[in-house]
Amino acid sequence: MTTVLRNANLLAPEGQIKKGALVYEGETIVYAGADDEKTWKAAAGADPALFDLEGRTVIPGFVDSHIHPAAVALSSWHIKIPMFQKAEDLLSYIKDYAREHPKEEVPFLYFEYYPTDMFDASGPAKELLDTAVSDRPCLCQDFGEHMHWVNSKMLEMMEVDENTPDPVPGLEMFVRDEKGRPTGWVKEMAWLSFADKMYEKIGWKPPQDLDTQSLAPVLDFFKEHGITAVFDAVVESRAQMEVLKKLDDQGQLKLYYDAAVRFWSYEDLPQKIAQLRDYQAQYGSKHIKLNTMKLFLDGTNEAGNGALLNPHVNDPFGTNYGEIKMEEEELKQCFLLCNQEGLDVHLHIVGDRAFRTGWKAVKAAKEEAAAQGALWSIQIIFAHCELVAPEDMAKPAELGISINWSCHWSGGYFGEEAKNFIPEDRWNQMYQFNPMLESGAQVAFSSDVVTYYELERANPLFGMQIANTRIDPQFPLSPERFPESRRPAEEACISMENLLKGYTAAAAKQLHWENKMGSLEAGKLANLCILSEDPLKADLQKVKDIQFETVIFEGEVIHGKL
Repeated sequence: MTTVLRNANLLAPEGQIKKGALVYEGETIVYAGADDEKTWKAAAGADPALFDLEGRTVIPGFVDSHIHPAAVALSSWHIKIPMFQKAEDLLSYIKDYAREHPKEEVPFLYFEYYPTDMFDASGPAKELLDTAVSDRPCLCQDFGEHMHWVNSKMLEMMEVDENTPDPVPGLEMFVRDEKGRPTGWVKEMAWLSFADKMYEKIGWKPPQDLDTQSLAPVLDFFKEHGITAVFDAVVESRAQMEVLKKLDDQGQLKLYYDAAVRFWSYEDLPQKIAQLRDYQAQYGSKHIKLNTMKLFLDGTNEAGNGALLNPHVNDPFGTNYGEIKMEEEELKQCFLLCNQEGLDVHLHIVGDRAFRTGWKAVKAAKEEAAAQGALWSIQIIFAHCELVAPEDMAKPAELGISINWSCHWSGGYFGEEAKNFIPEDRWNQMYQFNPMLESGAQVAFSSDVVTYYELERANPLFGMQIANTRIDPQFPLSPERFPESRRPAEEACISMENLLKGYTAAAAKQLHWENKMGSLEAGKLANLCILSEDPLKADLQKVKDIQFETVIFEGEVIHGKL
């Protein structure tokens, strides 16, 4: 079956939207160009299905190149709470909820979220949470999703005390008082290492394995918002892969899926590569692949465990530079091993010291590979890169490092908590990607959504609006201190042209799918979005409201209609 979309506005490969026509046969585009009847008829052949789009805009299917669909699905049991600004209001809500839902009904209370800046740099205390809930374990996750506040009962049931070693000291850890006793503030996911003891005591465990029913709402969201390919930044379990493969075998997946397996050190990297190879053999298909190893090189700026070039502003001794998972030499060895295996490496990098350590390790690894006569064949992706020294901005282009940024963070999403550790002038310089774009670096865009609470923010147009304006419509900064609630600096606003490219062509290239998706060109897949409005001409404060009138995957309409 051949289909012609004419009288359309098409996103051209160079980033402009131009009037034209598009023809696809089956799952493949056979023509994209001028709306010249003689030309498109030659491509379409006899008796095509012809649709006049009346000037509507056609763009390639979006590629979310860093998201966590399984984590979103598995978080459906979490308790969503309003975004309170005062601790007493939050505690009152938690106390009321616990009273209305006794422990026989809800044996473990998991709330999301509390604002990261609700507490000072020492974090919240278990005794405070005890005032709301003391009869069962209770956890409240911070808005940045890397910190957790737990009560005394939860620590007791996990058997975590002053003698308990941290899973990853300095990064994945329990914050402690001067005597080594846990305060109730937990960094990263340290509590998960001890959760099974708690679950055994309460006789309950949360849903841990995906099924088609729990994943369905996430996949439906993708269809409704034009997301036809994703990169899952951490595979949660084998069950997750089994569900995806089952859906794909049944013809129900309706997207291209790439994923990473996480490793922690050079020591455990071979084992994790073996796990990835097993997943490749068991679950690889036309639509599913795994070709990436994932490493968290540091933490977050809001939690104070991002790796910084300068000491924390709140450290009177000038010795706290945050935390880093590994230094340059070990990281170089990881890159070399992955290059031998032909596997990309996707790094969580937040602080400027982590960024510098990362690019130096890339440079050293490439030089050593060249000296050994080895071909460099993989991509190194730096995700987030929230704080980068100005003199390091050109390094991604020089070294061929790919950058990945989660657009919807660009406004006021994480508030100002990072100012506890970073001086205000450096806070104002965070989230700067235009210098990298101008130097020629490959910059792809994504959402990094991890829970149901924020799934709506995975709409690419929502993220694009925030990255273009630096204003978060859901969580704006104080207009009294930030004109229009715009996060500094205004020159960091990313153009809509670059955002469209980063969410399509650049993201497809990051996933090695640039030959089949990412642009409207003959020979590529008919993965298309028909929008109600041209995002390049829309009111910049209303880009998020543009409708996905039709979404097409491999030539099949999966949302809306033609």
